[in-house]
Amino acid sequence: MSQHHPAGGDYRAVHDRSLRDPAHFWLETAGRVAWEESPRQALDVSTTPLPRWFPDGRLNITRSCLDRHVAEGRGEQTALIHDSPVTGTVRRFSYAELTDEVARCAGMLAALGVGRGDRVVLYLPMIPEAPIAMLACARLGAVHSVVFGGFAASELAARIDDAAPSVVLTASGGIEPSRRVEYLPAVAEALELAEHPVADVVALEREGFAHGLVDVAGSGRVRWHDWTRLLAGAEPAEAVTVAATDPLYILHTSGTTGRPKGVVRDQGGTAVALSWTMEAIYDVGPGRTMLTASDVGWVVGHSYIVYGPLLAGATTVLYEGKPVGTPDAGAFWRMVDEHRVTALFTAPTALRAIRKADPEAARVADHDLSSLEHLFVAGERLDPETQRWIGEALGVPVIDNWWQTETGWPIAANPVGLEPQPIREGSAGLPMVGYDVAILSPTGEELAAGEEGEIALRLPLPPGTLPTLWGDDQRFVDSYLAAHEGFYTTGDSGFLDDEGRLFVMGRTDDVLSIAGHRLSAGAIEGAVSEHPAVAECAVIGRGDELKGQRAAAYVVLKAGWEDAAERVPEEIVALVRRLIGPVAAFRDVAVVPALPKTRSGKMLRRTMRQLADGREAPVPSTIEDPSVLDQIAELLHGGDGDDAVGEAEVRPSS
Repeated sequence: MSQHHPAGGDYRAVHDRSLRDPAHFWLETAGRVAWEESPRQALDVSTTPLPRWFPDGRLNITRSCLDRHVAEGRGEQTALIHDSPVTGTVRRFSYAELTDEVARCAGMLAALGVGRGDRVVLYLPMIPEAPIAMLACARLGAVHSVVFGGFAASELAARIDDAAPSVVLTASGGIEPSRRVEYLPAVAEALELAEHPVADVVALEREGFAHGLVDVAGSGRVRWHDWTRLLAGAEPAEAVTVAATDPLYILHTSGTTGRPKGVVRDQGGTAVALSWTMEAIYDVGPGRTMLTASDVGWVVGHSYIVYGPLLAGATTVLYEGKPVGTPDAGAFWRMVDEHRVTALFTAPTALRAIRKADPEAARVADHDLSSLEHLFVAGERLDPETQRWIGEALGVPVIDNWWQTETGWPIAANPVGLEPQPIREGSAGLPMVGYDVAILSPTGEELAAGEEGEIALRLPLPPGTLPTLWGDDQRFVDSYLAAHEGFYTTGDSGFLDDEGRLFVMGRTDDVLSIAGHRLSAGAIEGAVSEHPAVAECAVIGRGDELKGQRAAAYVVLKAGWEDAAERVPEEIVALVRRLIGPVAAFRDVAVVPALPKTRSGKMLRRTMRQLADGREAPVPSTIEDPSVLDQIAELLHGGDGDDAVGEAEVRPSS
């Protein structure tokens, strides 16, 4: 493990200073960034409840991501590796080459009239053109809005209407292990559905797709362009200096009303915050390689595939593939070996998929993983059993971290670039700089260590977090600031232990009320996951006439345990009763072939609860496999009309 700790300092002293003297701390931290005009003011509170960081600073984030590394003599260092097992290709871009590609793409957009403040929607697969286009927008001072490739046309249209772009950038489609997802018909349909008129669409044609530009060009009121031809005639564009408070991007996240919320990130705060995290949290800098197995359509991809590693002058791996199936459960380990990855960042869902396919982690032995120093995990709750399994298999620390699309970088983690703290299973780590974490009761009272409640962040939020929602300041206030005065409410529940470590147990609506006792679905899931047969699980609350709610567990078994499916539920019930106690009144376990998840790996627990309660449960456009919901619904309400979830017989324990 690395011992150089480039960020320097003791965690607790650094965190305390960031809360005690935030202005000095963040102005000092801003020195990591290449400014045109360095900020003299840290935070402008005159606009409260929407304060802004570094209001007098001026920069362009791409100078820090690209140009300065070339100027400092690292132009030949590899900046980006595109690894695509679905096409059988690996492409490498040096910092000099990536800078040139971004400048030419920016020139292509400028020729279409894109400039500072204009919005550009990106609907792209995991190809080099995706991060190149993101950086090209930033270079012009334009605002990119990445929509996950493969979203339905209606979802794309909703995001087009919210961002109101002048240009849409897309490609023929994305490649899945068993199919090709055609993008161009979806884009054409979305443009027809959207009320906002888009002037230009630029499409990159990939081989092997059924629909090309010839099928959509001339449709509707939009001009369609061939990406390759348009780029060939483009002049490179220099970086445009913008205010630190200018928006860098809009990233939409689901809203409770169904209307997506456009989370805004600014240029200056993002550059400063992500630069700090790369050194202090991930211990990644020049000469080191980071593989973040996510998608540029999600916040993890924005922060730790694109901007974070390039700000740090590191090498970033863009992976067009899956944890399993492209070609097998050793895909991550192959890339660590081939690209000498030092930091791997993925989601618990990916690890559970690997564990299901390769329970003994036999694929690990096929590769040289000596370069790997840390495995970082975020996205869903990391259950202790999975944490132990992968840690023992890889022989490296498994570092959980917890954050949100809204915050853009970890609220809690283990800062291995400072002094690594002891890892506690089940904990997301310690609060990071600038985050003053409190646990609140429903009435807003601050709870003591060990007491579970709503996780809230004392205002102001640090740089790099959302300053507002796109075009809707009031919705931002109502959604995040109105519940408890002086706090940002996360919507997650958890507790702090005596040493200040944060344990995130799930969304606040995942807290079960069983006979008057409030129990966390996350805690029950942790107990269920202790059974050796369980690859992954989801626990939801179901209505119960006697107890108000009862917990129901849905479990996916590891490969090789299929013959034990009949006895496993009874064993799980006994295990949960032992680990959680009789208060859980736990009895419902169902073995299922798969769980409903979004394409980013988040479990659709709310949808499952709606199904369980007999309410209408619209199929989310983000779902990875809609047929899984049909299977769950059959279990919940199939057969003779009674509960089809197995109720294991439980004998009194001694």
